[in-house]
Amino acid sequence: MSTTQSERLRGLLEPLVAARDLDLEEIEVTPAGKSRVLRIVVDSDAGVQLDECAELSREASKALDDTDVMGGAPYTLEVTSPGADRPLTELRHYRRAVGRLIKARLHEGGEVVARIVAADDTGLDMEVPGVKGRKPTARRVAFDEIAKARVELEFNPKPSRAAASQDAQSTEHDEPEHDAHENDENKEEA
Repeated sequence: MSTTQSERLRGLLEPLVAARDLDLEEIEVTPAGKSRVLRIVVDSDAGVQLDECAELSREASKALDDTDVMGGAPYTLEVTSPGADRPLTELRHYRRAVGRLIKARLHEGGEVVARIVAADDTGLDMEVPGVKGRKPTARRVAFDEIAKARVELEFNPKPSRAAASQDAQSTEHDEPEHDAHENDENKEEA
């Protein structure tokens, strides 16, 4: 896709995406036989629902039909959310991945596989899982140390220590209080 076409597509589509409180992550035009595929990737802090993609697709299709930005050749429009294997490249990606396990390749060599505990403007606070019965350890990694990062898929995710302690605290506070008379009634019935 030429830079001019890319800029024109972004200029046309970004306001439509922003109006729905979504982030325009990527615009991609790829050949598909005698046709092309225009893929629009959107995301948000709350995720993206199928209905939102369908509504945005209808709006984008109308806007594209009203312009010549795609030229005269046929194309298929796809509006989608990023896959789980999408690279983490922006601060918002890392913030959305808080609580998830990631694999980060570092500029100076080596990798870190850890759960994101927090993300701020300069880097990540992470929890590196313990190995062979050892406790997890905390680690801070600055963004400028990270060459590449992506979320690791987990089929049985284990909560981080921070999440587990928050769950324990909320469970303690969410327990229903029992009335003393209710306990007395239960004793009499037994």
